[in-house]
Amino acid sequence: MDVRLEWFEVSRAALVGVSRNVEALRKGCQNRLPINDEWSIHVLGALGECAFAKATNRYWSGSVNTFKAADVGDNIQIRTRSKHSYDLIVRDGDKDDDVYVLITGGPSEFTLHGWMRCGDAKQPRYRANYGNYGEAYFVPKSALHPIDPLICKEC
Repeated sequence: MDVRLEWFEVSRAALVGVSRNVEALRKGCQNRLPINDEWSIHVLGALGECAFAKATNRYWSGSVNTFKAADVGDNIQIRTRSKHSYDLIVRDGDKDDDVYVLITGGPSEFTLHGWMRCGDAKQPRYRANYGNYGEAYFVPKSALHPIDPLICKEC
């Protein structure tokens, strides 16, 4: 499923991403990954959350300082990746009962690929260490459930 954000939506989500990064810096949080541009990661993540909410008719709060809380709804976590070829990434510390959604693209055009419950994603066959950033679970798009059941029809 593809979704296009309007530029005012891009602007709002980008500001949320910047605010998240500023708060992480203020609190002295250490980035878990050896990357040079955490600003882009925070902005892309917020853009993906906004895109998911728009595509599924759900409310997106654009919250800051909520770290492990759901990105959308009660238990939906959005994983936004910059390249369409990337898989859904799930880490050891992620909540097993949460639903993880793979979204790729940016800054205004995104593709929602599918979802999987975190506990189901934590299978040895998905375990890898791509880019030497540490081991995680990388679930291929072919294993994900379709987005349709996550679309809120009553919202």
